[in-house]
Amino acid sequence: MTTTPCPVCDSSKTVEFLRRDSVPVHQNLLLATAEAARSLSSGQLAMTMCEQCSFVFNSEFDPSLLTYGTDYDNSQTFSPAFDNYVGELVDHLVNEQGVQQSSIVEVGCGKGDFLRRLVSVETLGNSGHGFDPAYVGPDVDLDGRLQFHRQFYDAECSRTPADVVIARHVIEHVAQPRELLSSIRAALNSNPDARVFLETPCVEWILRHRVAWDFFYEHCSLFTVESLSTAAEESGFDVKSVRHVFGGQYLWLEATPASPAQTHTSATSRTVPSNGAGLTDSHELLQLAHEYGITEAHRNAAWQSRIRENAQSSGLALWGAGAKGVTFANLVDPHRRLIDCLVDVNPNKQGQFLAGTGHPIVSPESLSQRNIRTVVVLNPNYCHEIRQQLAQANMPVTVVDLMNEGVKAA
Repeated sequence: MTTTPCPVCDSSKTVEFLRRDSVPVHQNLLLATAEAARSLSSGQLAMTMCEQCSFVFNSEFDPSLLTYGTDYDNSQTFSPAFDNYVGELVDHLVNEQGVQQSSIVEVGCGKGDFLRRLVSVETLGNSGHGFDPAYVGPDVDLDGRLQFHRQFYDAECSRTPADVVIARHVIEHVAQPRELLSSIRAALNSNPDARVFLETPCVEWILRHRVAWDFFYEHCSLFTVESLSTAAEESGFDVKSVRHVFGGQYLWLEATPASPAQTHTSATSRTVPSNGAGLTDSHELLQLAHEYGITEAHRNAAWQSRIRENAQSSGLALWGAGAKGVTFANLVDPHRRLIDCLVDVNPNKQGQFLAGTGHPIVSPESLSQRNIRTVVVLNPNYCHEIRQQLAQANMPVTVVDLMNEGVKAA
């Protein structure tokens, strides 16, 4: 048991269950040479679970090692499947949650795609402010209805008035999540009817499926339904719901500002996950974490053996040069001997090199030239579209869903 207090509930009952040494600190940094990719800074991964609220955090996290700027690109909407998912979220906000005639603040807006969808339809009457140091584009857009700020969202930014605050895939990058949530809460002091929407990976899904490639340095804070609810409540929000989205991989929280006199009910009574599973017992989650940690070495060796079998019989590539691809390649092929390349549909990543290992990142069209006969997919949500894309291009490439199929010799 460690003595590192929980950043969410302050409990001293925390236990480390997974340690990896010298992992790349960035997974989505654009790196123009193999040398730059291999010399990227490394850090320590010490994933730790709170026994009280089930929050998972990297107790060795050092934010000074990270650089989020214009060379950082985690855009996923080049994938049709993910783009459709984002469209469903926008539809939910506009038509089910009534996000219209609203001043919207998006914390960590990336390249601004999601916020632009909410503001671009003029008849909705929305306006928006996006905050992100990695934003690239005009500072003002859509006739002034949309403004971007190349900076992190902090207490100073909370002066920007908002009817709706959205933070998608931001809080997992923050070592002290309650500080971020408190800044958001401060922005809503004069607007008790405001709404907050948060999206973040579900660590229970990672543990249950034993997804080795979903623990990496940038994600220093990972949540269960209980810990996300606790963090929001402790920061002054009334949590309306937390549900699983994107095939169970993400959590989606909806909340409003809590009044000072409001009596907070427990997270159990107000959270209704979409799969109807309810809150998982903390002892069960601790057991899942413990089992995950003790099987880490065996699991990685098995992946490496299976990848080696396929690489010996045909050219092999990983599909997706994001966080999952970076993490998996560094775990099973750190010296670039088994995996030929990583393929990515994001044109900004093509021609770049993978953090830590230096694998080249190529376009789908390059697979034939490189004599690739097998591509390994780490996220099952994308398998259908990848198979369709390869079939339409008449590429005789076998697509392997690593989570559900394993890797078999060709």
